[in-house]
Amino acid sequence: MALSCMLVIQLQRRKHTIEKQEYFRRNGGLRLYDEMVSRQVDTVRVLTVDELKKATDNFSDARVLGRGGHGTVYRGTLDDLREVAIKRSKAAVDGDGDGGGCKEEFVNEIIVLSQINHRHVVRLLGCCLEVHVPMLVYEFVPNGTLFDLLHGGTAARRRPVSLGLRLKIAAQSAEALAYLHSSASRAILHGDGTLGYLDPESFVSRHLTDKSDVYSFGVVLAELITRKKAVYEDDGGGGGGSGEKRSLSSTFLAASSRGELWRVVDRDIMDGDDVDAVVRELARVAEECMGARGEERPAMKEVAERLQVLRRVEMMEAAAGVEVVDGFNGGGLVGRHGHLDTTTTTTTSYYQSMETDKLQLDVDDLVR
Repeated sequence: MALSCMLVIQLQRRKHTIEKQEYFRRNGGLRLYDEMVSRQVDTVRVLTVDELKKATDNFSDARVLGRGGHGTVYRGTLDDLREVAIKRSKAAVDGDGDGGGCKEEFVNEIIVLSQINHRHVVRLLGCCLEVHVPMLVYEFVPNGTLFDLLHGGTAARRRPVSLGLRLKIAAQSAEALAYLHSSASRAILHGDGTLGYLDPESFVSRHLTDKSDVYSFGVVLAELITRKKAVYEDDGGGGGGSGEKRSLSSTFLAASSRGELWRVVDRDIMDGDDVDAVVRELARVAEECMGARGEERPAMKEVAERLQVLRRVEMMEAAAGVEVVDGFNGGGLVGRHGHLDTTTTTTTSYYQSMETDKLQLDVDDLVR
């Protein structure tokens, strides 16, 4: 009986090893090695599933950093004591059994992503291909996510988030997306499929574009302005919680169209009972990003430029201790209808932010 048990164990181990080798081949592992040698790529590391299990305590729930539409992200520690974020996707990469088709596309994307070097984009460090669903390994940024900042903890105990910080997050995030869309060696789409962020036009057409990312970013701007989740529970204005789920994009656009922006803006960035010009213009950018038709939405580069201008206006306002109001004569910053004109103002230091610190972004929302 003992010999039989040992034989069964050995056969299972051999079967498991063969299975891992087959997954590695199917997921394009051999092609990835060839590409790494031919292109002299040394920035991405191919890890085994055993290494990642060890790094995450066998993918313990205690190691979960976040869950999104594409999968779960775990915090891990590699053998060299480097902390990483490991993305375990829900859906497998399609393709034939020989690692062709979409497998080659996946390998090409791994190569492209590994060479991205932008201060506001979390870097891809490695991957694991010997599992049914390939896993990606990113650098770990310790300060939490934007979701944690805006929605973590109870409403009563949330720390205030200044308008300046919100504009910094918005501008630097937009800069990162603009880089991925137009400045990388090939365009990279964010492609969020998470409920509340998904572009309705893309949902109908089943086709993601760069303007799909613009819509999703518009929802993030609405979150920054309102401090409400993309899908939130309506409290009916009384704080009791009616239990009814609402779409932030719909609520935000309806309030803006009625001229009742003050109803949804977070009180921490309200100017008493009024909404100041910077917040109104930020809301205008969000509204344009969430336009019904993708072709009418601005490009991410334009969005980033406008947000950089708004951030500078807010910084001048804070430094001078004055308010920016309609009619502010700040070098052409006011356009028609009293709006701050962020479309015609140029910023020569667009890709040179005043800060060099790295903005923490949700790993799940950086690549499709």
